[in-house]
Amino acid sequence: MNKSLLQLIVAISETRNFTTAGEKMNMTQPAVSRAVTSLERELGVTLIIRDRRHGVALTPVGERTVRIFREILQGYDKVDQEIAKEKGLETGCVRIGAFPVAASYFVPKLISQIKQHYPKLEFSIVEGTIADVQEWLDNRQIDVGLLIPSDKTTDSFPLYREGIYAVMRGDHRLNGKNIIRPEDLREEPMLICKAGYEPPVLSWFESAGETPKVKYILYNYRTALQMVLAGEGLAVMSELSLLDRPQGLTLKRLSPQAYRDIHIATGPVEDCTIAVKLFIEAAQKVFPFQAEHEPLIEI
Repeated sequence: MNKSLLQLIVAISETRNFTTAGEKMNMTQPAVSRAVTSLERELGVTLIIRDRRHGVALTPVGERTVRIFREILQGYDKVDQEIAKEKGLETGCVRIGAFPVAASYFVPKLISQIKQHYPKLEFSIVEGTIADVQEWLDNRQIDVGLLIPSDKTTDSFPLYREGIYAVMRGDHRLNGKNIIRPEDLREEPMLICKAGYEPPVLSWFESAGETPKVKYILYNYRTALQMVLAGEGLAVMSELSLLDRPQGLTLKRLSPQAYRDIHIATGPVEDCTIAVKLFIEAAQKVFPFQAEHEPLIEI
């Protein structure tokens, strides 16, 4: 038994759902089932009852075992803290790279959480495009990056699932629609943000066999919002970039609904310092990943 397996069993006990527990541990549902079956075979007892009708339930021995697992996990936390002190973690530095909306929304909350336990730990923060963050990680210029994963991203952990919405002026001809489909935008001049922001938007158009009529290619979401406000076209943008949108713009849900997942990415996990691992753990506690949730913005 390792720490991840203990965390998985505890997560199942809390969520009563293999899929949800797997999302917390960045595991697929079949992988969760295999891990549970393997542990039960190793222990020689049934810990969890699977019932398609009533969901997941712990057996009496499962309930007792989970309590012990929680105590063991608390012991792991204490060991990490002691090792961190011994290795001078409190005077170390975690180098963070993030694209702007992720930096402004997530990083202050994460640093605040960690500093409650390690007040002398220092952080450095650099902002850039999603492509910049990936490059900095590849070059070991940063320890952790907040980004949208690509085929270049290796070790990463899901942090937040953003909804994607159509943005238009309040007087636009499509403003009367509650839902926007790709074919609705067939003849509309579009603003597209590049440098790693565009894949989920282009994928949404492609899902309906459509190609956006791109009028402007931009690298700054604030510029895109101002251009939409000026009547220069429509945009399809992510949730966090719309938190501080200017007045006069309206948002519309998409069909099919589109999302993008923000990840915390690192170099090879085995090479991460304890400081980086604690940063990731804090992120997962402050922002537990949810595949479905209410948006942060009003639609």
